Amino acid sequence: MQDHWALTRSKLMSLEDVLARTNAWRLAGDKIVFTNGCFDVLHLGHVTYLAKAASLGTRLIVALNTDESVRALNKAPNRPIHNEDARQFVVAGLGFVDAVLLFHDATPLSTIEAILPDVLVKGADYDAKENNKESKKYIVGSDIVLKNGGKVETIDLVTGHSTTLILAK
Repeated sequence: MQDHWALTRSKLMSLEDVLARTNAWRLAGDKIVFTNGCFDVLHLGHVTYLAKAASLGTRLIVALNTDESVRALNKAPNRPIHNEDARQFVVAGLGFVDAVLLFHDATPLSTIEAILPDVLVKGADYDAKENNKESKKYIVGSDIVLKNGGKVETIDLVTGHSTTLILAK
């Protein structure tokens, strides 16, 4: 019998753990996909987005904003709803997610620089072709991933399913 709790816990990693795992995955020929976000109140839009991101490669790494970095984004005064440990465990519980780590900075730039994913993914509210780092549509780290021979992709959002809409209800 498989211990699903232990399997889920094994996906919660530090950056050092992710780098070691990523090296092993690359040696095995795996294609590394990276995305990031708050994933505060996991919903259909999130799960659809993450499933589609996972389909762009063979291993999906998800970097989550820490509670402090969520508050710094000023999404709403009561955010995050769920603390970083809860958010990390819930995302790790998705079968197609291979690793979940936290990042403390305003952006995941240093995490992306360290991992150098084969595919960097964001929602379609961003623009994979945007080069202006000051633009709200710019995907942080896209220049680094492209220079390293990787790809940058966007995924359409599921209309009517967002954390903001859920909290408004």
